[in-house]
Amino acid sequence: MRWRQGRKSSNVEDRRGEQSPGGGGLGGMGNLLALAPFLLRSKTGWLILAALAALYFFGGNLFSGMQTTESPSLGPDAQTAPGTPGATDELAEFVAVVLGSTEDVWGGIFQQAGSQYTAPKLVLYTDAVRSACGLSSAAVGPFYCPGDQKVYLDLSFLNELKKLGAPGDFAFAYVIAHEVGHHVQNLQGTSAQIQQARMRADKVTANRLSVMLELQADCYAGVWAFYANRDKQMLEPGDIEEGLRAAAAVGDDHLQRRAGRAVSPDAFTHGSAEQRAYWFNQGFSTGDVNKCNTFAALSGR
Repeated sequence: MRWRQGRKSSNVEDRRGEQSPGGGGLGGMGNLLALAPFLLRSKTGWLILAALAALYFFGGNLFSGMQTTESPSLGPDAQTAPGTPGATDELAEFVAVVLGSTEDVWGGIFQQAGSQYTAPKLVLYTDAVRSACGLSSAAVGPFYCPGDQKVYLDLSFLNELKKLGAPGDFAFAYVIAHEVGHHVQNLQGTSAQIQQARMRADKVTANRLSVMLELQADCYAGVWAFYANRDKQMLEPGDIEEGLRAAAAVGDDHLQRRAGRAVSPDAFTHGSAEQRAYWFNQGFSTGDVNKCNTFAALSGR
């Protein structure tokens, strides 16, 4: 991607240097008290409880030295090597530029529709974070919380994308644009409508509604890519292929197979690899938010 000359968003909230929420990232004293009745039933439980209490009151990491965390880099074009502070700082700059681009694109789209776009904040964190949606660990991946209208991102997720077979700067940009797509849905009222519909529906239908919501966010990510390329020429040859690979890599069927499970469409929450790639490309090839009506596709209209 041609991103280095792009405008950096001022809506990035950097919490990476903060202590993990709840005392060592384990949920705080409330979690210790909740675990206590179960742990006190055995001698081993007593030892675990004592260790957790020590971690809560004195800080630190019980697993220090047992694993290393590699600082992610954008790939072969990065100016600093993985494992150095500069690599992470460059990635944070990249995130700020991508977020700035989404602000420009969606600001223009909303303005053309006669309304005003309110940009989300993007929170960078490490290991765990507390939001209006509760306490979350980095294991859940990037997410959007409608309660505080913020996108939450641990930069180490770039390494996870690489493990899933989706390396490259545009693959990471797609992930950011997808989460911003959820913010757009929130502003439009779509998220609240679908949540209400899911509460009235059976489990299978509720899952399908979740899938359609996620696929629409994929389509919105494609719409962003269309305008970022048309107006700012941010894309380079191969970028869209990176985006399509990333969309497919996080498909439910791909993740189920990777986990050694049988593919179960009724358990999908984000869509298959084919669906995710299709809807991202739908947004990119048309640049039209009206072509992102995944719910009409669900109902057969």
